[in-house]
Amino acid sequence: MSASSSEKYIKSIAVFCASSEGNDEFIYQQSYKLGKSLAKKNIDLVYGGSKLGLMGQVAKGALENDGIVFGVIPDFLKRKEIVHNGLTELITTKDMHERKLKMHEISDGFIMLPGGFGTFEEFFEILTWAQLGLHQKPIGLLNCEGYYNDLLSMMNTMMTKGLLNPENMELLVVSDEIEDLIKKMHEFEPLEKPKWMTEEQT
Repeated sequence: MSASSSEKYIKSIAVFCASSEGNDEFIYQQSYKLGKSLAKKNIDLVYGGSKLGLMGQVAKGALENDGIVFGVIPDFLKRKEIVHNGLTELITTKDMHERKLKMHEISDGFIMLPGGFGTFEEFFEILTWAQLGLHQKPIGLLNCEGYYNDLLSMMNTMMTKGLLNPENMELLVVSDEIEDLIKKMHEFEPLEKPKWMTEEQT
């Protein structure tokens, strides 16, 4: 069976997740499983370059299954010796903002695993860029064990209060299963670019 045009497009996915392990074994295992799944589908992994926590597990899952892994890490974190030394390629940036720009540049889609403030910050900036029409790449949220139920509930409240356009909620692809999430990302149909955006701004 031939791949669809969207499947051909998604050759790399950036994963945002925690640099700590947490205390939930299922989430820890899902992080490894996501990396493995991407490798098996010949989708390159782009991530933050750390060997620690959930980040390290995603990379491990990909590398142990012959996947290609690109780490993108700011210089100041690299000096703290948390960098993964076994990656396909490690890209060093001058700061956190440049890191996000580079991850966006070399990725065809994005997935958020469970994480903390840093994960949220990366995810919401990428989501906001999509809302502004700066990119049309699929953005997936892997809702492991309902980890993001409260966040999704908050988003529904934002729509109810008229502060989030329901159309923009459609920018987010959500599932609690890895295979289903990747399938939905393949099938994602981007919104038209906002009419008020100029070609130069995109």
